[in-house]
Amino acid sequence: QVQLVESGGGSVQAGGSLRLSCTASGRTFSTYAMGWFRQAPGKEREFVAAISRSDSNTYYAASVKGRFTISRDNAKNTVYLQMNSLKPEDTAVYSCAADERRRYYGTSAQIQDYDYWGKGTQVTVSS
Repeated sequence: QVQLVESGGGSVQAGGSLRLSCTASGRTFSTYAMGWFRQAPGKEREFVAAISRSDSNTYYAASVKGRFTISRDNAKNTVYLQMNSLKPEDTAVYSCAADERRRYYGTSAQIQDYDYWGKGTQVTVSS
């Protein structure tokens, strides 16, 4: 089992940047593929980005591709989400999640594939 804690959220103006972190404790972090998801008020949770256990494969939602970058540091048990050129529509609670069944080079955008979730961190982008 793994516990996930997000940090780095906050308020920023449109066009600004934020870097989210998600630190894991418990089982060996490198055995999990990781993902970031977000949920805006009144909307369903949606996929943002994913990274494989191997750190070599990443996958992004079309809405954030080219603006967001997911990365991981297995030595620090941490996955990051660098968010640039933020837009008001990026406002949401951002949560990280761990997938313990994904193959070494695999990623997933499916909520049901993730086994463990953090509580989330709020990101607010003003126009």
